[in-house]
Amino acid sequence: MSQVIVPATEAEARAVLGSDGTPVLVDFYAEWCGPCKAFAPTLERFAADRQDRLRVMKLDVDEFTGIAGEVGIRSVPTLLLVSNGQVLAARAGALSAHALAAFVDNAVG
Repeated sequence: MSQVIVPATEAEARAVLGSDGTPVLVDFYAEWCGPCKAFAPTLERFAADRQDRLRVMKLDVDEFTGIAGEVGIRSVPTLLLVSNGQVLAARAGALSAHALAAFVDNAVG
């Protein structure tokens, strides 16, 4: 079972983003994006490994245009680390497993 949250509605996505203080790693992606598809397995493994400390959510920029516009997404994939509705860090581009871990660890301490 996937540990990655794929919300059905914008309200559901906003609820996850503003939730209980657990950091949320958001992957802004698009179905037509080759690098996004290549990065997906890395994100899935990372979500499973970090499920006790972090929530991971995927948002399709073509479906969640409001949220993507609010946070200034200009390319996909783009990762945001959010806690209590505040963006802690952002990184554009697909990452290796090591780089993904470093990105998250540097942002949350």
